[in-house]
Amino acid sequence: MDSAPIFGALNREVFDTANPAPYAEGAERGVSESLVRRISADKKEPEWMLEHRLKSLQIYREKPLPTWGPDLSQLDLDDIIYYAQSGAENTDNWAEVPADIRKVYDRLGIPEAERKMLAGVGAQYESDMIYHRLKEQWEALGVVFLDMDDAVQQHPEIVQEYFMKCVPPSDHKFAALHGAVWSGGTFLYVPKGIKVTEPLQAYFRMNARNMGQFEHTLIIVEEGADVHYIEGCSAPKYGSQALHAGLVEIFVQPGAKARYSSVENWSRDTYNLNTKRAIVERDATMEWIGGNMGSGVTMLYPCSMLVGEGARCDHMAIAFANEGQWQDTGAKVLHMAPHTTSNVVSKSISKGGGVAVYRGMLKVAPHAHGCIASVECDALLLDERSRTDTIPDIQIRNNDVTVAHEATVGKLSEEDIFYLTSRGIAEEEAKAMIVNGFIEPIVRMLPLEYAVEMNRLIELEMEGSVG
Repeated sequence: MDSAPIFGALNREVFDTANPAPYAEGAERGVSESLVRRISADKKEPEWMLEHRLKSLQIYREKPLPTWGPDLSQLDLDDIIYYAQSGAENTDNWAEVPADIRKVYDRLGIPEAERKMLAGVGAQYESDMIYHRLKEQWEALGVVFLDMDDAVQQHPEIVQEYFMKCVPPSDHKFAALHGAVWSGGTFLYVPKGIKVTEPLQAYFRMNARNMGQFEHTLIIVEEGADVHYIEGCSAPKYGSQALHAGLVEIFVQPGAKARYSSVENWSRDTYNLNTKRAIVERDATMEWIGGNMGSGVTMLYPCSMLVGEGARCDHMAIAFANEGQWQDTGAKVLHMAPHTTSNVVSKSISKGGGVAVYRGMLKVAPHAHGCIASVECDALLLDERSRTDTIPDIQIRNNDVTVAHEATVGKLSEEDIFYLTSRGIAEEEAKAMIVNGFIEPIVRMLPLEYAVEMNRLIELEMEGSVG
């Protein structure tokens, strides 16, 4: 593809270059009740949100670390900065963003993306949203696109009705941590029957050493509405731990459609322990499109709860595990109503001793007859040192269902490489072509500019060491 990448010229410096972070010097590390109260006070939150935070903190202290999946024993939760404000005020005027922060997002290509293809953009830096804007044509139709802190102030009844109702703090330790220290994120509300024809995007950037980011994304798509939301994220590399424990909740009402796309490219320092879940009602559709690379440890399993008859979900994901990385990803689908349909396609690439794990759950309730479910897991190993595992959990509680599960593991075909090189294509380029063909079914689901970016990110991961 000849199109310029959405995030500017692609090299590792685009992502790994950090700004000075004087605001983080002397910042409190670890979680405490006083910190939670300060976050809530700084944001001038209503009493119910403070109570929610304090209850979540109590649950966090009681919950153990997960003992399954990747090893989290080296994660020092007491050394993380859970809240740091850069000092930038939220604005809808790009020129008002401080010059040093604006330069970061200019390098990543966010303003250009907004001009070319997006209905709205949000940009978060550390714990705060620093820019948020929705095109007037969508605002006039009643679409609400705010950062979560503003949503709590401007739409408290809606936020209170939905906030952490899809993923409660009791779900697991990092959901509880998120409930206590969440900051920033996106609130997207699409009224009944409105079809937003351009994507909306938020980009989350961690900058300081040992930073934690805990953005909350809440999306409500009313009956018959349609929206595509994209999240991107990155962080510089320091050689010390960072933590990302965001949370995404999506409510897809009857006959509505939501697509959530994400390209997560955190640094090798980052533990990416993210939680994403959707409740999908009658005849509604939820689509998850995801790319995971960069972070040293990832635990991410987007979940669709198909609660209405005729509901449908598609999960399409690619994970890239390089040296020193453990990508533990997958999908969870709960068929909780009759005649629901799910399709999961998960692809992984491992090289340099990286570990890619598909960990999936598929449940069909006793009364959910007439369901159709398909799970396809394909793994590509680029060397002898790398590893891939498929760990499916399939629980079927009635006989009137159609379920298919397929898992394949392969290597780069010597015959394919020979064929391409015999046609005058350089070996490295031939290998890249094969890998791009492997991931194409997922990449093609992204808008063009993001598809270009995903391909180039993977080319960057493969550079000089494929085979």
